[in-house]
Amino acid sequence: MNSYLVRKTSFGPVALAWRPTPRGAVVCQVFLSDSASPADDKLRHAYPDAVVAACPDVRAIGAGIRALLAGANVEFDLDLVDLDACPPFQRAVLRATHRIPRGRVSAYGLVAAQLDKPGAARAVGNALADNPFPLLIPCHRVVRSDGELGGFGGGPFLKSALLALEGVAADDSGQIRRARFHYAG
Repeated sequence: MNSYLVRKTSFGPVALAWRPTPRGAVVCQVFLSDSASPADDKLRHAYPDAVVAACPDVRAIGAGIRALLAGANVEFDLDLVDLDACPPFQRAVLRATHRIPRGRVSAYGLVAAQLDKPGAARAVGNALADNPFPLLIPCHRVVRSDGELGGFGGGPFLKSALLALEGVAADDSGQIRRARFHYAG
């Protein structure tokens, strides 16, 4: 059975669905609030039988999310999330996205090229649109090749705000400067 934890943040509630494993807790999904509905409503819709619970691992993740949304430099370990629930291509995209350093961005096409899938920018975008672990896997750090923000499950305001917290701001035309792009080798 899944459990959940909700944490209030300056950007609205963030909800975590999680389950225990022999090695500790693993996050099944992260829900962000947006203008349409708060995260806890989304979680209860997706996991109607989940119960409120926490353990030290989950409390630490919740504290890390709060700190991240307050501007702290927080990186989450991939062992905290249930990547096995994702299809192989999405797992590869999420792993590549997890490696984008704070204060930098990549482009959908650059992530595709890093995965030896040139021309798969749209597939990368679709994989990130379905990222079950926003914030834990920083999909907000992936933008369009022209520097425009592109989509984000928490909405464009939150994507822009997250990047600004990391020192990455769009210019007057709404684009991220190329100097901020991360080119993985």
